[in-house]
Amino acid sequence: MQHCRVNKLVIGGDAPIRLMGVINCSPESFYSDSYVPTDAVHAKAVEMMEQGADLVDIGARSTAPNTQAISGSEEASRMEAALAQMDRSGIPVSVDTLHPGVLEVCLRHDIHAVNDISGLSSPEYARLVADSGLPAFVMASDYQPGDAVGLVKTIAALGTVVCRCESYGIKDYVLDPGIGLWTAMRSPENDWELCQNFERFLAFGRPLLAAVSRKSFIGNLINREPVDRLAGSLAVTIMLLQKGASVVRTHDVPQTADVIRVYQRMAGRQ
Repeated sequence: MQHCRVNKLVIGGDAPIRLMGVINCSPESFYSDSYVPTDAVHAKAVEMMEQGADLVDIGARSTAPNTQAISGSEEASRMEAALAQMDRSGIPVSVDTLHPGVLEVCLRHDIHAVNDISGLSSPEYARLVADSGLPAFVMASDYQPGDAVGLVKTIAALGTVVCRCESYGIKDYVLDPGIGLWTAMRSPENDWELCQNFERFLAFGRPLLAAVSRKSFIGNLINREPVDRLAGSLAVTIMLLQKGASVVRTHDVPQTADVIRVYQRMAGRQ
């Protein structure tokens, strides 16, 4: 497996499993308890690093279905305020946005990776990433987030994303199979299929991102609202670690850090 380097952090290959803490500056989020006001971002990032995170992923727009839409200028304003606190902090920062204009604002700050759930489907966005030289977390998407429905189409979409990375000269990237109820076309069964076959995505030879924290397919199974989905999220996470995930994206850093530590001990990876 090829590895990816985010700042000084190595992801994939023989590196330890990495933990990405979610910093959510969107009050519209499906999980309201995860909201972090922009003036509290630095303090939250420091807390997450102390709890075991390796990097933080900062976003300012909810991408869950049926959430309140915001303008690109509002997203950019939130990101500007959040990232201004992180400059020269020494904490590895990924930015979660799919809009080129917002990414341009982010690139004025001290960031270390981009997280694109649209899978570099925007040529303008892809060129910005390529020109920046930053590594990328890229989700399985053909034209818009969530349009790859089911295992076969997800594998095909990941192949498309790999080709996009190669064509733009982006060498450092992590693949995200895109587990989640992104559009009305998708169902919880689609997400369980991706989880159950997660090891299939290792065929691309790239590090894989497990991003299942408190998502609706878990809530649908256990009949729990987002605030009560921690146990379910951790159960899925440990199965995805067994199936080859190299980095875990989570709202719940200390609990997930414990899971990773125990898993690595059981797997003889310490």
